[in-house]
Amino acid sequence: MDSATLVTVAGSAVTGTAILAATGLIGFKQWIALKQTELTTHNAPSVGLPQTAARIDLADIKERIRKLEAIAAGVEL
Repeated sequence: MDSATLVTVAGSAVTGTAILAATGLIGFKQWIALKQTELTTHNAPSVGLPQTAARIDLADIKERIRKLEAIAAGVEL
C-alpha cells in the first residue's frame, strides 16, 4: 500500500470516530435532559389520579403475593 492510501484510510477512520463520538455526546446530553425532566415532573404535586393508580397497583401486587403464599403453603384457592 502506498502512503496516499494509508493517509486516506487513517483520515476516514479518524473522521468516522469523531462523528460517532459527537453523535454519542448529543444522545447522552438529550438522555440527561430527559431524565431531568422526568425527575422534575415526578416530584411535582399530583392531583388524585396517579395516587389512585398507584394504590390500585399496590392492591393488585398484594393480592398476587397472597395468592403465591397460598400456593406455597399448599392451600387450595
